[in-house]
Amino acid sequence: MKHQKLQESMIPPYETALREAEKSAATIEKYLHSVRQFVTRCAGQRVDKALVLEYKARLGENYAPSSANAVLAAVNGFLRFWGFERCCVKPFKLQKRLFCPEEKELSREEYIRLIKAAKEKSSERLALLLESICATGIRVSELPYITVEAVAQGEAVVTCKGKTRTVFLPAALQKKLSRYAQRKHIQSGPVFVTRTGKPMNRSNIWREMKALCERAQVAPSKVFPHSLRHLFARTFYSIDHDVAKLADILGHSNINTTRIYIITNGAEHRRKMETMRLVI
Repeated sequence: MKHQKLQESMIPPYETALREAEKSAATIEKYLHSVRQFVTRCAGQRVDKALVLEYKARLGENYAPSSANAVLAAVNGFLRFWGFERCCVKPFKLQKRLFCPEEKELSREEYIRLIKAAKEKSSERLALLLESICATGIRVSELPYITVEAVAQGEAVVTCKGKTRTVFLPAALQKKLSRYAQRKHIQSGPVFVTRTGKPMNRSNIWREMKALCERAQVAPSKVFPHSLRHLFARTFYSIDHDVAKLADILGHSNINTTRIYIITNGAEHRRKMETMRLVI
């Protein structure tokens, strides 16, 4: 092993490796954030299994198991890159999720209220952006692929995580996007841009969405770009019931990831149990 002690100088080569592996920008950012925390906490210490287990225990005390596992995945990848495979640790065991917490699931009615609130604030761009994510299931990081050219074709060709897929734009959305681009004099490239012409990023969108919560009377815990993607997945699955096709549409390589998207909430499960009428 080249390095016996953790050093900040070990991070840049790992970042280069992630980029060469064609990881998405969001994944690289997330992994590097977790690795920097690990290295900062343990800098100068000798790398061994005991050190990583101690760090895992600290994560378990301060994070939910799913969040801690996300950090451990990044740390394990970093350790393997530097030849410390024997120091990698197992993730925390998670009970399989049976229901989606109601306080985190965005309903169709709440989504409609968010759209209405955006229009009331005269934010046509934000309203249309929300509709674009929810009507197509596209990732927020993939929005730059919705270009004037893609709108004209009725489909966006998205390249993400080393894979290419086609995201269809419903006819109604296509018309809205086309009219919006014409009014804003956007003749080519991404439709959703800032005042300076740069593609909107995750932080721009997150901030604008959160500003709608009070007006729309929707809990902030439900308002994230990813919540719209989940709503698309649940709505599509309720019509098609084909989880494999949905996985392809969402760009998931693992169908188990898709299953998380279509978990129903406890209230819906209770309603189904009531209709069984098995209490005599």
